[in-house]
Order: sequence, then C-alpha cells, then structure tokens
Amino acid sequence: MNMLDQTIKKGRKFDQVLTGARAVFLADGFEGASVDEIAKVAGVSKATLYSYFPDKRVLFSEVAKAECRRQADTAIAQIDMAGRPETVLFAAGSHLIRFFLSDFGQRVFRICVAETERFPELGRQFYESGPAVVEAALVGYFDLAMARGELKIQDQPLAAHQFSELCKAELFPKLVFGVQTSFSGAEVDRVIGGAVDMFMARYGA
Repeated sequence: MNMLDQTIKKGRKFDQVLTGARAVFLADGFEGASVDEIAKVAGVSKATLYSYFPDKRVLFSEVAKAECRRQADTAIAQIDMAGRPETVLFAAGSHLIRFFLSDFGQRVFRICVAETERFPELGRQFYESGPAVVEAALVGYFDLAMARGELKIQDQPLAAHQFSELCKAELFPKLVFGVQTSFSGAEVDRVIGGAVDMFMARYGA
C-alpha cells in the first residue's frame, strides 16, 4: 500500500499537529522542516506526532490538502450564484491566482513537480482538494448563468480550466522561472481583468 493512501489515525491532537506543521512548513519549507521542530511548535511529543503521521511526507500531504481545501472553500464562498459573470469571475480568479502566488502555493507546486515520478498521487491529492473543487463550483455557476442568458458555453469543465489558465498568464511563468518573485496588486488585477475580458469575449451571451 502506498504511504500516501494509508488511513491516517485521527485523535484529539490531530488538528493541533496539523496547525503546528503548517506553521513550520510555511517557515522552513518541506526539506527544512524537522520533525523535532514540528512537534515543538505543535506542543506534542514526537511519539504523538508519529502516531498520527509515520512519515513527514504524509504529514506535508495532509497539511497541503487541508490548506488547498481551505483556499478552495474561501474561493467558492466568493462565487455569488446570482452575480454577474464579470464580478464573480474576477473575485474567484483573484483568490485562485493569489493562492498560487503565495509562499505556500509555490511550495505545494514545487513539491508536486519534484516528487511527481516517485509519488504521482501527491499531485493528484492536492489537485482534488483544491483546483478540482473550484472547477466544480465554477461549472455549477456557469449552468445558472447560462440559464439566465448571461453565458453561452458548450463545454463547461473546459471553460473552467481555460479561465484558470488565463488567470496565470504572464504571472506564473515569471514566477516558475525566477524572472520575478513577487507581484503588486495592480499587476495581478491587470492579468485577472484581462482573463475576465477574454473569457467574456468568447463565452459572453
């Protein structure tokens, strides 16, 4: 059985361990984070930590899944099912890309890329916990907006992916290749605004 697919034991200090691990991973990254420091910050013994997570990779996977899900839930909360597409897409796209550009989002992406050959399920779990959840919510919104005559889309899942990729234009390549490591709010808003404009030019009714 793959270690990332094993059943994780949960107890009363489970959330406490996750909170401490999140803080350490954000501060030190995956490689720099030590089990000793995680246990110290979480306020638990190493024995307690290992009883929940026998491997640091499993712990990171659980922290990342929880964070991706939290970010996805926040993005979904900004999807007003009765709102106009321009407003809803800008809000959802803004949250989505700012997570990708965050320190944690970058670390999740790099870990997935670095470990994809040895642990392909790592990326799958992250994807299903975050991007796939947002995609499903956008598809649900598209259906309602189409019923109102605001959008005209034949392949809603594809359209959701296209919008996500449009929001990464210019920003993500520069980040991944180290051309630019941080972006101003105006730079991010410019790309998201362009993504919304292009999306509406193709799919606006």
